[in-house]
Amino acid sequence: MRKVTIKDVAREAGVSISTVSNALNDVDVLNPETKSHILDVAKRLNYVPNINGKLLKSGKSKMLGFFTTSVSGPYFYTLVETMSRECDRHGYGLNIFVTKDKQVIMSNILGGRVDGVIVYEELRIDENDIAVMEKNNVKAVFLDREIQNESMGSIIFDSYVDAYEATKYLISLGHKKIAYIAGVETMFDSEQRKAGYLAALTDYGLPVDEDYILQGYFEEEGSYGAVKSFVNVHGSKLPDAFLAGNDLSAIGAMRALKSLGYEIPQDTSVVGFDDIDIAQYFSPSLTTVRNQIARQGILVVNHLIRMIQEKEEGRHEKLPGELIVRGSTQIKMVRD
Repeated sequence: MRKVTIKDVAREAGVSISTVSNALNDVDVLNPETKSHILDVAKRLNYVPNINGKLLKSGKSKMLGFFTTSVSGPYFYTLVETMSRECDRHGYGLNIFVTKDKQVIMSNILGGRVDGVIVYEELRIDENDIAVMEKNNVKAVFLDREIQNESMGSIIFDSYVDAYEATKYLISLGHKKIAYIAGVETMFDSEQRKAGYLAALTDYGLPVDEDYILQGYFEEEGSYGAVKSFVNVHGSKLPDAFLAGNDLSAIGAMRALKSLGYEIPQDTSVVGFDDIDIAQYFSPSLTTVRNQIARQGILVVNHLIRMIQEKEEGRHEKLPGELIVRGSTQIKMVRD
């Protein structure tokens, strides 16, 4: 079937092509009856505007691009849902690019298909790429690094401070042997949380034991396997507490410990990050750092659109977390 064109709409409606264009683009020069008639005809003919043509004419796509290597897990579900709703509120669409191919990322960023970009892609974009983006006046907000210049900003979690405070809280309960379940080494939040954990141990005079740094990859099953393997190999070195890089890792750790006969928090405390929905309902309920995921999604879209509209320059903002104490932590019990 031949695609319906704007000429077909004009012929059927008995008006000029420019009049149809004015009606479709909501240009306020037509009387309401004419505009309504044209829109009814376009709908009846199933006319779909040529987006590329509109882009060439206006120079704007009214689309934002979100570049990431994954959209799996509760964090991304909340983030993408919030960003999508906020884009819609401002009259923008959201294109989601899930890829690990740097060439694909950069070609889409520089190709003019979107008016601005949101980036969370495990640091594959390096300083040279950022320089190219800046030279081409690409408006961008990053979720995976600290950056601020005229056309780029970042909205991130204060992961270093949050991990430091969570570790300090565990130390205040009397825990001295504290393990950290890391996420992905190339991911900003994972490295920041690990650095905050290590800094707290050092500041409070506790030794750093490399055996206590496990790799859970921000995954429930990965953390389950890492903790179970650790206990099987180093059973006599069971940590007093586990600080997990996110809640999925914390839940995986608790499942592993319970499967091996340990009780939480009587035998060991567990703390996570994010405060996903299941955290409060898991048994025991999970002590965690509540991150402002929805707020991050709102702020990043608003900041990017304001940069696109030339209403503000790039800014850097850190969102503080809040420690939510529940049933998975307690004061260390001194056994006879």
